[in-house]
Amino acid sequence: MERANINKFDVVLLGIIFDPKTKRILIGRREKDPYVPKLTWCFPGGRLGYNEDVEKTLVEKIKEKTGLKIENLGSIFARTLPEKKDFVMIYFLCEVVGGKEKAGGDFKELKWVKPEELKNHFTTSFHPHLKEYVMNLK
Repeated sequence: MERANINKFDVVLLGIIFDPKTKRILIGRREKDPYVPKLTWCFPGGRLGYNEDVEKTLVEKIKEKTGLKIENLGSIFARTLPEKKDFVMIYFLCEVVGGKEKAGGDFKELKWVKPEELKNHFTTSFHPHLKEYVMNLK
């Protein structure tokens, strides 16, 4: 019996860290991304490794890149990335519950922006459903 060609994907967990008091979302700036060269500003997060726990990995990756401890309020959207079709992106709504803000990992800078300002920072595709979701955060 011949084995079917198995598609392999990298799963990327991303936190949409929303501050309900200021109505802003935290994004980070990267330089020279090795996988998506056009990428500059993005939501914090990282890859999920084989046999890793989603919740634990999301919290750890965000802490590494932002210095912040977050609470995961739940997954809100998933998609493949047109610029890198073997990436499956899973987005989670998050809130800060502690820590000290500091860019780390592959982030050079952090910035809190209003939802309507995201389009001014993102240089990669921004899915219309995700855009609609963040525009309606209260």
